[in-house]
Amino acid sequence: MTTPTQLYDAYIFDLDGTVYLGDHLLPTAADTITRMRQLGKRTVFLSNNPTHFRADQAAKLTKLGLPTPAEDVINSSVVMVNFLQRNLPGARLFVIGEAPLKTELLEAGFELTDDPAKIDVVIASFDRTFVYQKLQIAFDAIRAGARFFATNGDRYCPVPGGGQPDAAAIIAAVEACTNTKIEAIVGKPSRHMAEAVLNLLGLPAQRCLMTGDRLETDVLMGLNAGMSAALTLTGATTGQMLAESTVEPTYVVRQLAELLPK
Repeated sequence: MTTPTQLYDAYIFDLDGTVYLGDHLLPTAADTITRMRQLGKRTVFLSNNPTHFRADQAAKLTKLGLPTPAEDVINSSVVMVNFLQRNLPGARLFVIGEAPLKTELLEAGFELTDDPAKIDVVIASFDRTFVYQKLQIAFDAIRAGARFFATNGDRYCPVPGGGQPDAAAIIAAVEACTNTKIEAIVGKPSRHMAEAVLNLLGLPAQRCLMTGDRLETDVLMGLNAGMSAALTLTGATTGQMLAESTVEPTYVVRQLAELLPK
C-alpha cells in the first residue's frame, strides 16, 4: 500500500463505498474526516448517485456524525443542471431517472415531456423504475433527432450485500436500440464534475486529494484533473482489480485513516 506523506489543503470524497455503505459509516471515516477538519482542511463530497437531493446526502452525513452543509455535496444531478443551463438552456427533456433528478431539472426551469415529437434531449440516469415504455420514448425521440446525455456511467451502485444496476445499464439499452452513442456523461470521471468541485473549493488541483473506491470514476477523474488520487479498498474495487487496471492511483489505502500521514 502507498499512503500519503503530506497533508493536502482539501480532501474530496466519494460517498457510496468510500465514506458509508448503506446507512453506516465505514470504519475510521468519522474520525479521519473530523481530524482533517480540526486541522483546517476542507472536506467536500462528490457523488454520481442522482437518486437523492444533495441536501438529503448532507443530512445523512450529519446524522451519521459528520455535520455537513448541502453546499459541500456535489452530485451528478447538480452537474447535469449546470451542464444543460450552459449548453442547452430551454431544452425540453425526457428523463429516464427518479424523482430527485426530475425535481432538480424542473426547479431549474426545464420542461419535462414524454412526447417524442417535443423532446430535445434524452437523459439517462440511475432509474429503479425503468420500464419498456421509457425505452420506447427514448428510442422514438432519438430517432427523431433528440440529443442523448447521462448523469453518470456507473455499472452498479454498491449497497450492503451487493449492488444495484446503475445508469450504465440504461445507457446501454438506449444505445443498443437506437445505434446512437451517448454524447456526454457529466458525472465522474468527466471534466464537468471535476470543474464543479474545483470551482467550489477555489483551489489549484494539485492542492487537492480525491478519494474513492472506483478506479474508472473517482481515481480517473482526480488524475485527469491534475489532483492526487487515492483508491480506498472499502467498496467496489478489489486488490485483483487494481492489479489488472491501467489506472494507477497516487495512493492505495485499506481505510480512510491511512490518508493522514503518520
